[in-house]
Amino acid sequence: MMERATTTAGDDGNFLPNFCTMTSVLLVVVGGELLAFVLTLVQPGGGSWAFLGLISLYVQWVVLGSAALLCVLRRPLARLGDVGCALASFAVILGVALLVSGGVARLLGGESWDDAAWGWVGRSLLVAGIIAAVVLRHLYVQQQWRRRIQGAAAARIDALQARIRPHFLFNSLNTIAATIATDPRKAESLVEDLSDLFRASIGQSQRLIQLADEGRLASSYMNMERLRLGERLVVDQALDALPEDALIPPLTLQPLLENAVYYGVEPSETGACLQLSGRREADELVITVANPVPPQRCRTGPGFGTALNNVRERLQLAFGDRSTLTTREDGGVFRVTVRLPYRRGGRDEDSDRGR
Repeated sequence: MMERATTTAGDDGNFLPNFCTMTSVLLVVVGGELLAFVLTLVQPGGGSWAFLGLISLYVQWVVLGSAALLCVLRRPLARLGDVGCALASFAVILGVALLVSGGVARLLGGESWDDAAWGWVGRSLLVAGIIAAVVLRHLYVQQQWRRRIQGAAAARIDALQARIRPHFLFNSLNTIAATIATDPRKAESLVEDLSDLFRASIGQSQRLIQLADEGRLASSYMNMERLRLGERLVVDQALDALPEDALIPPLTLQPLLENAVYYGVEPSETGACLQLSGRREADELVITVANPVPPQRCRTGPGFGTALNNVRERLQLAFGDRSTLTTREDGGVFRVTVRLPYRRGGRDEDSDRGR
């Protein structure tokens, strides 16, 4: 007689929720009391308050005892696989129901066990078995649904992360080709920078990386653009206020900087200054990328907004509604602001498994 606890399954792959949490205990108690109320209503004449009190005490012993054992045995049960875990959990619940119902029968009937005592124990085991089977089946189906959602999210993140604009690749290769004859060392450095970017874009296995690593990827990109654009590109960077251990989706800054270069610097004959800044506000990080808007450039076309939508969707997949990406044009400056929760690397690394 164990009521559903809606805490999510753990990172060990076990479909059982963590019954050690206060939320789970509260749900178990409330669910058990609802079950006791239903059992009272189906009694002839609607039962009585005395019966409700006794059946509530009995049900709570069963559900809390089952929850306590499943809390203690959760990790060992996870090693048995889904089927083994379900069968073992079912046996645990029936075992608790048997002990409690047997104790009640012994308490009320004394030393002798008559047909009424055995009937009580049998009915208790039947009810406990039906409810346990339904709840365990529900938890298993819920876990499978969660796995499918996480798998789809992971595939979507990989697809979004693998997108690098073709024009950036062509420009980078042309820049490297033009530099080989004049400065082979610099060309070698550019090849390494390009390799870092493509490694992060195509081969990145992590869903979240530390901000320090993301900053290095952004620096690799800006190094390539500085060489290509020369004095036309000026970058004003102020990210020192951000914690380096903060977790962020890979290639979050690079598409925003690329967008700013493509729409803010390249159309300008005299060049422009890009501003990259960040700050921490309580448990939230705020990152801003700003670039001037050349008056002769019309920011429309099929490709406009692709990078912003890409980053926005990956932030949503990683952090849900706790992250936002907003844009604003004011006084000839186009500004992109990203807000995301502050999560330390090493503590919330499990977030990169799909959330």
